[in-house]
Amino acid sequence: MKVPRPRPNELFRSPLRGPWLTSVLGTVLLAGIPVLFVTGLLSYAAYNPGLSHVNDKTPGKGLLGFYLFSWPTHPYWLYRLNQGVHVTLGIVLVPVLLAKLWSVVPKLFTLPPVRSAGHALERLSLLLLVGGGFFEFATGILNVQLDYIFPGSFYPLHFYGAWVFVGAVVAHVVLKLPTAVRALRSRDFRAELRTPTSRTRPEPADGSGLVAARPADPTISRRGLLGMVGLGSLALAVVTAGQSIGGPLRGTALLAPHGRSPGTGPGGFAVNKTAAGAHIRPQDVGDDWQLTVTGAGGSVRLGLAELRQMAQTRAALPIACVEGWSTGDQHWEGVPLRDLAALVGHPADPPGVFVESIQLTGSFRAVALSAGQVRDGRTLLALRVNGADLTPDHGYPARVIIPGAPGVMNTKWVGRLTFGATDFPERT
Repeated sequence: MKVPRPRPNELFRSPLRGPWLTSVLGTVLLAGIPVLFVTGLLSYAAYNPGLSHVNDKTPGKGLLGFYLFSWPTHPYWLYRLNQGVHVTLGIVLVPVLLAKLWSVVPKLFTLPPVRSAGHALERLSLLLLVGGGFFEFATGILNVQLDYIFPGSFYPLHFYGAWVFVGAVVAHVVLKLPTAVRALRSRDFRAELRTPTSRTRPEPADGSGLVAARPADPTISRRGLLGMVGLGSLALAVVTAGQSIGGPLRGTALLAPHGRSPGTGPGGFAVNKTAAGAHIRPQDVGDDWQLTVTGAGGSVRLGLAELRQMAQTRAALPIACVEGWSTGDQHWEGVPLRDLAALVGHPADPPGVFVESIQLTGSFRAVALSAGQVRDGRTLLALRVNGADLTPDHGYPARVIIPGAPGVMNTKWVGRLTFGATDFPERT
């Protein structure tokens, strides 16, 4: 006699799955995902993409850029805090996301695949939710680890993916919120946390497709499963958060490529791009190096000795990058950009500036800064850090330091400043 083959969703026999467990995990994600979304949008705004196409990595965003604003320089730690929260929370939520996906796996095999128009909409939202969530978390983690194995630029992929994912989250919440509320009310959370494996029972069968049709005996309680997820998130927080928090915790950032100490001495803090990696040759930054400064009143060329003779300003500012890592406050010394603007016809209320590196290729070798950034007295053409000349990897002979800006905006190996421009100016 031919034995009937089990239905696909009968292959999943865990007695833990059910609307209650899925709703608990979903509630945690519902609290965290909006924070990720908002901090991600703020991170994108920090590049001031509306100022110049050079800053804008998603030129086709259209209405998706409705919220953009000129990124402030006060407080100076704003971007460091924003990006630290964004990256650390994203990594901490990975165990929750994986547990949530595990809990709804049977839904992906429900037969028939579509029963009605409403069911079709639910299935589509689930597909976008699962696919979008996996895409966003995967690209974000790869970016943190500096593994750019995905096709195309991280910025547009992550930006557009975030809107698709959040749209799916909103649709899913609208469709499933009543069901989730009922499920959460069906069991007492504190009682469930006191229930051992021996007394763990499947949830009552319903039409959700989550409860196993033929549940196996439990090998772990719901308390144990939630505990493992929580401990996993805690462990990831411990080995990640130190890259943003700094201090003694920096040594615990085992999974962060820039988390641990990169060395000692005045230049002993992290860099993403070395002088060798940017193809900066010794002759490019030798004694013949000069900075070209252009504005409404003409142009001047200044050597390193002339810049050192100008009034120097000190500012204690961190470097904070999109990958979530940051340095502590480094003590920079240099010439305020507003003083350089005064040399070329902008003695009061200087405009924005277009900053160009002598680096010939690569992303962010040039950047446009807003007038507000130029006018902040802590925005420097830095010549020294922590009491010593810049090292080659930190941008010798001169780099830009801006309070509150993403690390890539702090252009290294600066060769030209053009005040009043937002793009590569025509050479005359």
